[in-house]
Amino acid sequence: MKWTVKNFAELTADELYEILRLRVDVFVVEQECPYPEIDGHDRAALHLSGWEGDTIAAYARIIKPGEVHEDPAIGRVIVRKSHRGKGIARELVERAKEVAAERYGDIPVHLSAQLHLKEFYASCGFRPVSEPYDEDGIPHVDMRLVVSCGK
Repeated sequence: MKWTVKNFAELTADELYEILRLRVDVFVVEQECPYPEIDGHDRAALHLSGWEGDTIAAYARIIKPGEVHEDPAIGRVIVRKSHRGKGIARELVERAKEVAAERYGDIPVHLSAQLHLKEFYASCGFRPVSEPYDEDGIPHVDMRLVVSCGK
């Protein structure tokens, strides 16, 4: 798997198309959740992608502090259905944590987790900081992590 981290301006048209297509395929179609997937935050985000050839297998975005939350936020964490069950999600989250630490230092990182994934994110070091809430018809919980860039 080839991993890339790019800001919005660095993404090629093809990369952006594949990222948005994957997000819509999973978050809107697979999860049957009609909501505005393109939410206006992509321009201010770093885009972490895992590629197998021309196929995007995994993706997450890291949004700068103050854009959505006081802290940087990891979101849109996704693994293509055909690539699930192979440990890619854990590698993706660990890489996203590293990107956040390298870019923003040792400050808390926010993550809005689908409630059924709370234990997975807890195993990655995130801790719940809210009661469950509804977001677009799917139960979520806010979680936080203090990352370390090893400095």
